[in-house]
Amino acid sequence: MDEQSPAIEVHDLSKLYGFKAAVDALTFSVPRGCFFGFLGPNGAGKTTTIRMLMGLAPPTSGSISLLGLPMPERAIEVKQQIGLVPDESLLFDHLTGGEFIEFAGRIYGLQRLVAKERASELLDLFELHDARNKLISEYSKGMRKRTAMAAALIHRPRLFLMDEPFEGVDAMGARLMKDILLEQVRHGATIFLTSHVLEVVERLCDRVAIINEGKLVVEDSMERLRGSGTLEDAFLRAVGVERAVETLDWL
Repeated sequence: MDEQSPAIEVHDLSKLYGFKAAVDALTFSVPRGCFFGFLGPNGAGKTTTIRMLMGLAPPTSGSISLLGLPMPERAIEVKQQIGLVPDESLLFDHLTGGEFIEFAGRIYGLQRLVAKERASELLDLFELHDARNKLISEYSKGMRKRTAMAAALIHRPRLFLMDEPFEGVDAMGARLMKDILLEQVRHGATIFLTSHVLEVVERLCDRVAIINEGKLVVEDSMERLRGSGTLEDAFLRAVGVERAVETLDWL
């Protein structure tokens, strides 16, 4: 495995649904140890792209390499080294939080006692200890997101793919999750994050790509994107919004 390769390398990646291109010839790379924000308006192709990276949707054309390994040819090897937090938390409602996290550890090949011990520690880390024996079906959306992130961490992955991980999470839970993710990056992990909340991306990410109508329109460092204003300003310019929406006379 090439340790000097980018964490993510995408070349001419496309996904067609009928004659419609949800993703259109995307090319970008994510350096290792980077907190990478992937942005775009609703329907721009963000979730389709991350589903292809996760191996949940086959591309129509183009290539994907994760941690120097081609997808899908080396998918099993790649998936052992990545942590996934999809937009819809794919949790088993009839397990407790502790059981689900332990189950995730076993799926990733951890010994039973190691998985059980790490699951307990992750429940404490994510402040879910009081709900460790509750069924996931009783969890709030924010608790489900924290459980999904805890399960993604259990095998100490080198790359995280996260689709809207903070959606439905309250301020305290979001702060906890952000701090944990930043600590992972400080230890050398790479995070690929989609989010509609630009303030979150602006605070966390050091590099950003923006797509619109399936095409890459901007890829740059956060520092340069903020050079002439906020990330919101850069985002609106990139997707072609130059002025505020007109108001109605009677409002």
